[in-house]
Amino acid sequence: MFDLAFSQAWADSPVDMQKAYEAASGKASVARGEQFFNSKHGKEWSCASCHTAQPNKVTEHIVTGKRIEPLAPAANLNRFTDAAKSEKWFKRNCKDVVSRECSAQEKADVIAWLLTIK
Repeated sequence: MFDLAFSQAWADSPVDMQKAYEAASGKASVARGEQFFNSKHGKEWSCASCHTAQPNKVTEHIVTGKRIEPLAPAANLNRFTDAAKSEKWFKRNCKDVVSRECSAQEKADVIAWLLTIK
């Protein structure tokens, strides 16, 4: 599991956050990130269930209908710039999608893929 206390120091940009996760796990893979994001890991939902397969637009939660701002950093400059907020949402959403917290590798991979979306 990634140490949130450490993460407070590196929340300047999505690239900084990706690099910190890579330091804890290994080189990120864009392909793995896209596959993880779009796959249903034995459960009913994937990340794309709410964020869509191209998460650069406003969407809404499939159950609550709550508005979700774009997840791709190119479409939402605030994404992955606040470590505590990012960790909170990774923790909550990973439990919904994969029934556990995501690993540092999975987080690095997803951010790497999201950084490719314009």
